Amino acid sequence: MLDAFSRIVRLGEGLARTGALSDAAMDRTIAALAVCAQKVRSRRVDHLRAVATEACRRASNCGHFLDRVRAETGLEIETIPASEEARLVLAGCGPLLDPHAARALLFDIGGGSTELLWVGLEGREPEMLGYASLPMGVVTLADRYGGREVSPDLYYAMRDEATSALALFDDEHGISDWIQRGRMQMLGSSGTVTTLAGVHLELPRYNRSLVDGIVLDRTSIDAASDRLLAMDYAGRAAHPCIGPERADLVLAGCAILSAITGRWPCPRLRVADRGVREGILYGLMARNGRRGRMGRT
Repeated sequence: MLDAFSRIVRLGEGLARTGALSDAAMDRTIAALAVCAQKVRSRRVDHLRAVATEACRRASNCGHFLDRVRAETGLEIETIPASEEARLVLAGCGPLLDPHAARALLFDIGGGSTELLWVGLEGREPEMLGYASLPMGVVTLADRYGGREVSPDLYYAMRDEATSALALFDDEHGISDWIQRGRMQMLGSSGTVTTLAGVHLELPRYNRSLVDGIVLDRTSIDAASDRLLAMDYAGRAAHPCIGPERADLVLAGCAILSAITGRWPCPRLRVADRGVREGILYGLMARNGRRGRMGRT
């Protein structure tokens, strides 16, 4: 990878209350996209795909926002359905799937939604057997419950809401039964799991090469979450793997993760600092006759 850029823009902030993207959220996002557009121009990129996910799927003024993006940055963005988002997550995380497992539960805790993928691993290529897009993410939960001052009771309320939302997906695919059988992998792709990995490793600053692919046991996950829950907002903001941009969001993500690991107590979680972006990249490479790193390791 020659270049990368990321910024937390909270595009879906307030969306659950109003049904629309706010002017402030659109302004923040367009400012970040302007940086992306400049990188595209400077690198002379000739194959590009830019996508929008849950916030734009739900927003009544998504069309207005995408028109602004086009006019102000030159970028053409497509809003993809949840099924395509799931496919891209699977493609992006494919190299981290365990070839010795029979099934994988892959999840991506986003800002506006949480994607769940149930994946078969017994064929030559991973097969998506089912997916669900739950309308809750770190921004939507933090909007509703608050993210700066999070008491244990508030945290458990977020966790309980997320737990209830998992029941239907569990029943549809018998995931709990597969955990009892073994030969099942759990793989998490999101800022929440990568942050917890950084906290667990006590990194002085976030380092993707040390986090992507690491395997955490449940004791380590719970210990890292408990450390963050014991911190106040200032402590989380000062943490080198969190910072002020994520300090009011990280506990909402931990609550969703706790719901997932509680409902499906897989003994180990593999952490993926990859997802939709890498899925797009592999797709563009395949389309243009270049071999993407799709194999499993």
